Amino acid sequence: MKKDLENRQDIEQLVNSFYAKIRQNETLGNIFDNIAQVNWENHLPKMYNFWEMILFGQEGYEGFPLRPHLMLNSLHQLTPQHFNEWLIIFNNTVDENFEGDKATEVKSRAKNIALSWAYKINFMNQEVVV
Repeated sequence: MKKDLENRQDIEQLVNSFYAKIRQNETLGNIFDNIAQVNWENHLPKMYNFWEMILFGQEGYEGFPLRPHLMLNSLHQLTPQHFNEWLIIFNNTVDENFEGDKATEVKSRAKNIALSWAYKINFMNQEVVV
């Protein structure tokens, strides 16, 4: 039986497993590594803090998580398909490692984030300047 997400150590396991898969994904790995040129040493602790805040209400995350995605979109147009692929990998990673109320919650929260950001960025990409 898998355990539920209970603490920061679990968050770190989830985030590390997830981003290892992202980096192996042909499309998303290229975006993260080559276009965004993510500094993983800095990015991963931010993601630990972000998800720990989302799931457990812990302080420590600072920033505006949509902003880097908007900046990335100016370099490489992001599409709803990118966010869908991200969400599939995220959900699969959760399901492979965890089960329970917090596992269900983190998938729901990730879905809300992916749908919201995909909508906002897609809207921006379709905006016509007159």
